[in-house]
Amino acid sequence: MAASITTKVYPAGMLNTLSHREVERLHDASQGNLAELLHRCALAVLSSGGYSDDAEALLKEFQDFRIDVEQVNRGLRMQLSNAPATAFVDGKIIEGVREQLSSLIRDLVYYDSEIKAMPQHDLNSSQGITNTVFEILRNADTMKPQIDPNLVVCWGGHSIGPVEYDYTKECGYELGLRKLNIITGCGPGAMKGPMKGANIAHAKQRLETCRYVGISEPGIIAAESPNAMVNELIIMPDIEKRLEAFVRLGHGVIIFPGGVGTTEEILYLLGILLNPDNQDLPFPMILTGPQESAGYFKQIDDFIRLTLGPEACKRYKIIIGNPRTVAKSMIRGIKKVRFHRIQNNDAFYFNWLLKISQGFQTPFVPNHQNMAALQIDPSLPTHQLAANLRCLFSGIVAGNVKPEGLKAVRKHGRYIIDGDPDIMVAMDELLRSFIADGRMKLPGENSYTPCYTVKIR
Repeated sequence: MAASITTKVYPAGMLNTLSHREVERLHDASQGNLAELLHRCALAVLSSGGYSDDAEALLKEFQDFRIDVEQVNRGLRMQLSNAPATAFVDGKIIEGVREQLSSLIRDLVYYDSEIKAMPQHDLNSSQGITNTVFEILRNADTMKPQIDPNLVVCWGGHSIGPVEYDYTKECGYELGLRKLNIITGCGPGAMKGPMKGANIAHAKQRLETCRYVGISEPGIIAAESPNAMVNELIIMPDIEKRLEAFVRLGHGVIIFPGGVGTTEEILYLLGILLNPDNQDLPFPMILTGPQESAGYFKQIDDFIRLTLGPEACKRYKIIIGNPRTVAKSMIRGIKKVRFHRIQNNDAFYFNWLLKISQGFQTPFVPNHQNMAALQIDPSLPTHQLAANLRCLFSGIVAGNVKPEGLKAVRKHGRYIIDGDPDIMVAMDELLRSFIADGRMKLPGENSYTPCYTVKIR
């Protein structure tokens, strides 16, 4: 039986300054439809530092855990019952965990009560979705005006080996020495390493304000607890808004080795950059890893070349085994971003000019019917094919780690993936290599059971 603690916790940040009416609405929301979601995500935050991304096992281990949002004279208080003891030191909650728990409540309730429930928010149009992303980020105080571009998005897998993990720290260190800040998906592995490396470099540079931004969504955070380095946690309502938040906030992207989720992110970004409306928009994109990962990036490059064509490959650089070159290349790219935004009167803190078509914004429900219906056809416009491929990989992520995806696969069997024969063969080889290299093996498990079957004609 895992050790647990029952206690009362006052929130941090903006939750300390809510009106009585706002607290009442938050309390009501936490007792209604939002209760189960809040419970699941809060447990993940309190379990930060664990080594398993099995959300169902975590819920079972702490089946007696409860979180209740209480209205008190001082505003708001959280009653935690049977919470993981690892979130506490000498009976007192760790400050970083308290901040992340407060951010979780802030974002879940804000979207549920102030956006989804309000008719003035148009969630069925491209502009309306972008405005929603903007408002969630603004409410979280994530956007910082009057500051030059300095945010680097780092994507990569949670299940990487020690050599690749150390490399992500080295890259983060070189970025930090150049006074760049880090955004990741907030989990372990390649999402944690760059923040750790940058933290040491920021300390050497005596920087007083250092940003380690973690962006997640309810389905992911329940399986991948935020790492302790994250000092700005944002929970977007779904994977599509999460991905849009990355590219609207960030000024460049570095991609480390990963698995299906990382491939989804690569396809998402390339699909956007291949949109003709974004042809002249600078956005540095670097794929990098140690020498041991050269084969991985060749497979990714070959897959992109086959599916999206040589033009897609022109939108990124592959740099192997040289963190300093990675950082210098990113600095040069960000300077171009800064100049372009000045020339076009675009904000440094939110990339309004980036055109994102609605196919990349509409939430994809990864059920068996939708997965089987995806068009994987090279005759499609390149950015549309990228969007469909992104949805396909997103579905595999859901079947791997998200509770609803796990249940659907258990009930209905594996997803069937169908499409162009050449692409299906290449995809099958890519996915098999991920499995062989342990990039799709869940931490704590001895083997990986695929949630999909690739149909090769």
